This record gives sequence, C-alpha cells and structure tokens, in this order.
Amino acid sequence: METANDRKTLINSLQKNILQWEGYRPPPTGTQGLVGLGAVETAFPNGVFPLGTVHELVCSTTEQATASSGLISGLLSVFMQNGGACLWISLTGNIFPPALSGFGIEPSRLIFIRVTKDQEALWVMEEALKCAGLAAVVAEARELDFKQSRRLQLAVEQSHVTGFVLRNAVKKIGSTACAARWQVKSLPSEPVDDLPGLGFPRWEVELLRVRNGHPGTWIIEWAEGKFKQVEKEQTAKPFKRKAG
Repeated sequence: METANDRKTLINSLQKNILQWEGYRPPPTGTQGLVGLGAVETAFPNGVFPLGTVHELVCSTTEQATASSGLISGLLSVFMQNGGACLWISLTGNIFPPALSGFGIEPSRLIFIRVTKDQEALWVMEEALKCAGLAAVVAEARELDFKQSRRLQLAVEQSHVTGFVLRNAVKKIGSTACAARWQVKSLPSEPVDDLPGLGFPRWEVELLRVRNGHPGTWIIEWAEGKFKQVEKEQTAKPFKRKAG
C-alpha cells in the first residue's frame, strides 16, 4: 500500500525532473554564481541562472531595447569564455559589432543575421537552437505567443543552448513557455574616481516572472569585465569640478 512518504518522495522526484527539463539543474559544488549576476541568481531555483532554456526580455522603448542588449552582451561574454560562437538574429540592425569589445566579446565570434519579420526571426532561432555547438542564440521579435515559445523550449531541451528573445516595442504581453521574463532599464552611470565623462554601464534589472523562483528588482553594472552588484540606495553623483 502506498504511504504518505511514498507519495511525497514521488512528488519531490517529479518536481526535480521538471526543474531539470526547464534548465534548472542542481549545481555541482563550487559552480554557483558563475554567471556573475550576484543576488539576481538567487531568484532562480537552486540559486542558479538557468542555462539551456529560453529567456524573454520585454522592451517598450528603444532605450530599454538598448539596455537589454547591453545586459545580454555581458552574459554572452561569460557564456563564450569556453569557446563557441553566438548567433544574433536582428530585425533592426542596431547592433554595432565593434562596440561588443567593451564586453570582452570578439565581434568575429558572433554571427549576425538580418531579417524583416518576426516569423522569420523565430524560425531562424528555432533552427539555430538545435545546434549544440553554439554558446547562445539571440533573436529580436516584437511578438511571441505560447506556441512559438514552446517550440523554442523544445529545441533547447536536446541541445542545451541558451536562448534570448529580445522583444522590441512589445505592445501586448501574453503567456509564454520561457523560463524567465526580464525588463531592463538604463540608469545614470557613476563617475569613476570623480573624473568627468561616462562611467560603467548600469541597469535596473527586473525579473517580472521566473518559473518556480522569486521575482525582484536589482541594480547592476558592467565594470572591469564582470557584473557588479550596486546598492539600490546608491545613486549617480553629478561631477563637480575641483577648485584650483
């Protein structure tokens, strides 16, 4: 006869399997935090940024799309440290490849594809996500429904490639099969050593939805080749010219 403990063991086993299918794998000892997002990663199950799954970034303005591209570029630089190339499928062509060197990415290791329609971008992304040799795939698409996102998720379950759907000028947000939904906004940078000019890129990163995790908002910046956590009460100070 099945006991309460048997049922609990079965449920725990099923939950563990579901998390693994969705990209949330228990981390080996010493591997937590390898993506470098600090407290952001604690919002995910097991405290691990989910690789081998699909992430959705929603952008209502051009500024948010640019900020999201910056965050993705920082993540790609981490993913590509052990080799592999990345595919970036663009609707706008706004990415300036030489600027990626600021995130430690060699532009020659990114393959850029320009398309004109959402359907084309999502089809190319689905096919690319089946290629296990890629470090990641990024696609710009204004609309993404549950059926389309489910096809993307099925593609990564075999290849374990991580995908990012950058939804520019999104008008309607519905349900998707993506593991997480992000929104990224630019913030004023902090002057370095009170010197004039721009500081390091800084963003407000919000997890709007994360499957089996904890949504939240954080402030991070890209400094000296890695992500850095910034305290929320900290704000950029205006530059003041010293007397004398």
